[in-house]
Amino acid sequence: MPRTSWTRRTLAVLAAAVLLPLGAAGCASGHHGGGGISPSPVGKILDGTDDTGRHLREVGKKDAPQVAVEVTPDPAGGWDVRLTFRHFRCSPPGAGATAVGGRGLVYLFVDGRRIARLRSHGHHLPDGLVPHGTHHITARLYADDGTAWAVHGKPVQTTADITVSDPDPAGPPAGTATPAARR
Repeated sequence: MPRTSWTRRTLAVLAAAVLLPLGAAGCASGHHGGGGISPSPVGKILDGTDDTGRHLREVGKKDAPQVAVEVTPDPAGGWDVRLTFRHFRCSPPGAGATAVGGRGLVYLFVDGRRIARLRSHGHHLPDGLVPHGTHHITARLYADDGTAWAVHGKPVQTTADITVSDPDPAGPPAGTATPAARR
């Protein structure tokens, strides 16, 4: 997935980080049911793991799940994260620990640290998670058995960069975007 960088002044409500517009799919809120790796016929379990130590579940690129992330400043403080999916929908709370094609949950990371496990399209990041500086907001897709969906040995994920800078007293703050490719 592509990676996009955005800049925002701390006191302004500015531009958003938007990646690959995709068709929406339904999700419910809730929590992951847990469990071991499923011997499901969906995909192939690889020996490799993602950076959290979860095994990768390889699927073909043609109908692989996809995720896009949009991060926008919240006028009341913090940041709003909006997810859009293709070939994927969030499993309902209490779903069994079995991998089902195109279904599961999303882990949200800030600078490589997992901050949320989602079964919905949105999440609010408080200001404290994204202080002054550049931060990487990553959404990664997982099957209900805890394996990470993967294509060509890489987890299915997308990352948006946001930069929080000090306000410019000389003029109105502005947002800038610099796209870069990254999976």
